[in-house]
Order: sequence, then C-alpha cells, then structure tokens
Amino acid sequence: MFTLHLASRDVVLGLAGCLASTGLAAQDTPVVDFYASLRAQVEAVSPDRDDRLDSYVGFRDAYSRVGVKVDYPLGAALTLTGQLELPVDSANFRMRDPYDQGDAKRPHGERIRLAQLGLRSRFGTIAYGQQWMPYYNAVAAPVDMFSTYYSGFATYTVFRVAQTLAYSTPEVSGFSLSAAYTGSSGNARSTSRIDAPRRQLAATYTFGNTRLAAGVDDRGDAGYGRNRLFGLSASHKAGKLYLAAKVERFDSGNRQRGSFASDGNQAINLFGSYEMGRTTVKLMLARVENYGDNIVHLGVDHQLSDDTKLFAEYYREGSTAVLTPRRGGLDDFDAGISGGQALAAGIRHDF
Repeated sequence: MFTLHLASRDVVLGLAGCLASTGLAAQDTPVVDFYASLRAQVEAVSPDRDDRLDSYVGFRDAYSRVGVKVDYPLGAALTLTGQLELPVDSANFRMRDPYDQGDAKRPHGERIRLAQLGLRSRFGTIAYGQQWMPYYNAVAAPVDMFSTYYSGFATYTVFRVAQTLAYSTPEVSGFSLSAAYTGSSGNARSTSRIDAPRRQLAATYTFGNTRLAAGVDDRGDAGYGRNRLFGLSASHKAGKLYLAAKVERFDSGNRQRGSFASDGNQAINLFGSYEMGRTTVKLMLARVENYGDNIVHLGVDHQLSDDTKLFAEYYREGSTAVLTPRRGGLDDFDAGISGGQALAAGIRHDF
C-alpha cells in the first residue's frame, strides 16, 4: 500500500534482524506489544475571512495510529528496544498523517509516525530513527494536553524527525538530560530555506509534583546565519489540579517581520486542567507570534472506560496556524484566512 522512508525501513529491518538472532545474546523472551488508537471528531469550522474559506461542518481524524513496541532483553541490565507506529487518517481513509498529507515534494505525506531502534540500560537510553524529539518532550509536551486535531500547534518546534540520533540520561536526584542530532535529510519537511542539520539539548528537574525544563532547538544556518529556538516550561500537580506554562523565543538571523522564525518571535502558553471524577476540564491561553497569535483552547474529556474517551473542544486563533478546508492539511494552509474558530466533538478508543 505504501513505501517506507529509506532510513525508517532500515530501522525496521535492523530490528527484525536483531530479533531473529535469538541465540546470540538474549536470555529472555522479547516483549511485543501491538496497539492501535482510533481518534475521530465532528467539527464546525468558522474562518474569520469567508471570502477565503467558507464555514463548514465536517469529519476529521484526530491522529489515529497503529503500532508495535518491542523490548528484547540482551542481559540483566541491557535491553534492545524498537517501535514502529503508522498514522491512520480515518477521515480520508488513508494511511497518512491527517495534517502532513503531502504536497508536490512528498505526494504521500507523512506515512510513518515513529520508526526507531535503541538500547536501554542503567546509563540511559540511546535510539536512532524517527522519534519524539527531546526539546518537545521537555518543553512543549507539558502544555500539549488536548484531544482534538487542534492540539499541539501552539509551539514553534517539531514533534518527530526522521534519521535522528538521541540520548537520554537516567534521572539522578531529579535531574535528567537529553540530546539529539539530525542530519540534513531528516529536515526535509522543514520550512527553512537551507536544509541544515538539527541539534537539540534539553534538561529537566523534578521535585515532588513540580517539573522544570529548559531546552534549545538549533536548526542550523537555515539561510539566516543562525536559527535557534530557546524554551522554558514549568508544571505542577496539586491533587486534581494541573498547571503548566511555557515560554519560547527565536534567536535567528531572520530580520523579516511577520515570518514564522523572525528573530525575537515569542510563544507564551498558560495551561490548566481540573479532574472531576471521570471528567477533566482544560483551558489554555496562548500568544504565539506569527503562528496563531492570540489563541484560546477550551476542552472537556470524559473517560467512559479505561479504553474509551469522549471529548469536546473549542479552539480560537487570531491568525491562521491550523485552520484548513474540510479534511485538509498542511498543503491546504492559507494564511489569508486570518484566523477563526472551531468547535469539535469526538471519541478516542484504544485497542
């Protein structure tokens, strides 16, 4: 049905080869976990400029996926790990990401979410392939808590990048570090004018129910001389109340006002949620310059069972960052819409 990215295919073949060599090192049976998650929503979208895009009611996927995880013990203190995860666009009936659906450069879009192979030991974890990036995990994830398609856009960083080598230390007295390096080809979807290597470094400190994080996402020259994103985040859990905040700022040679990576662009997020039994209420207020600008995101989740959740959300952006035509994605992006709002309700079921 589809062709794997070359590097991701190599990761999968490497994993299969390691698992086949049962007599070489491992003494225990590998743990294999197959999983899937169906996430779909009905939405009503109202752009601010109806001369660029009409309002509509439609169906959209909210990042459904299928995958497999493998833990293969190589001894008492070393484990080979692997994961392959594929996106499912349930609204368009295709195996691809509902946002990155493809364009002239990549007509098939993102057909792999995760494809990584790694080693885990008491000295930390090292992995290669397409994986969650250290900066996102440390800085952006604490405020990325919503359930609809509109989650995760109020940040300047990327979630996952192919051909990434990453290392994370174990937590020592609450501290942990993580770092990643991605070659130029891993940034093929970058908006940068030059496809430069990407380097990330992040640190976290946890004490009690409080977590502090700092990170840098260095996207190299990018045609501007430099293109770095610095970020800080803090989160705290107090019983049923969860609070988090994030601040990001670009340090780049891009002096063009109004562009995504303009020097000095800032993202500020304030997030809070409160649990009431099986129901959780969420609110985020954000200011992301030149990428949504003033954002209001309100949501309610209700857990029907351990595997099934209902959700409803209201999303409002002051300038266009995510609103697209019906079942559209990145290739349909039109900044001339000038923002708008969406009301969505849906279901998530984990298999």
